[in-house]
Amino acid sequence: MLFTRNPQTPQCAARTFALVAGCALLLAGCASSSEPKLVAPITVVAPYDTSRGEVLWAVVPLRNESGTSLVDINALTDKVVVAAEEVQGVRCLPLNRTLAAMNVMGLTALHSPQEAQSLAQAMGVDAILVGSITAYDPYIPSIGLSLALFPKAGSMAPGRQPLDPRTLTVRPTEGPAGDWPRDTGPISVVSEHLDAKNHQVLMEVRSYAEGRQKMPSALGWRRYTASMDLFCEFAAHRVVAQMIQQEWVRLPGSAPGRTAAAHEEH
Repeated sequence: MLFTRNPQTPQCAARTFALVAGCALLLAGCASSSEPKLVAPITVVAPYDTSRGEVLWAVVPLRNESGTSLVDINALTDKVVVAAEEVQGVRCLPLNRTLAAMNVMGLTALHSPQEAQSLAQAMGVDAILVGSITAYDPYIPSIGLSLALFPKAGSMAPGRQPLDPRTLTVRPTEGPAGDWPRDTGPISVVSEHLDAKNHQVLMEVRSYAEGRQKMPSALGWRRYTASMDLFCEFAAHRVVAQMIQQEWVRLPGSAPGRTAAAHEEH
């Protein structure tokens, strides 16, 4: 006897279609719910009045005083440039622009505040960041960075203060104390040693990594301690943020502690 399949009724076809569509929506909902939430990274905000435009900085190549030749000076200086460029209210010229200007002026490095002011004047920037690498170990990893902010004459006022004697121990240029008179000295000086074995540093790395990594990640925020390149990126951000914090304290009417903005979810 020959058996034949009965044709599906319209009602059965409609129920089948609804079941398939419902399963597809359920699977799509599960997929979307498993996607990680996007979190904005920490934002550093400068205290400067930007009603007439943002403050413009330039960074000279860092000096290597770490005692090791493993460090790539220009690559690390570029990270400081990027960190300064990320500050709200500050713009920073690319390192190549600074190198070109120094070449025209016959400078291979800055040896005095007067040279820093001359370079700022020639480049048309409001301030020059001068710094040095005081320690560098890619195996821990750890890094020491010192930065000093030298303003162009008449810029970055009010609130300029004479150089505190305590900062002479971390100044990034050589020469006697008399090389930094009241009207040409740095307005902010920062020196940090960041060691990935230090739990406080690890907490700051984890905070910095929020919103700066693809998810999911096997290492998560710890990838910033597994790579010296990424750890240097964090270090540059940390030191520039500390300098902006000092600027909040230096300028009258500024409320310190506003350099770190809360995370925002998108």
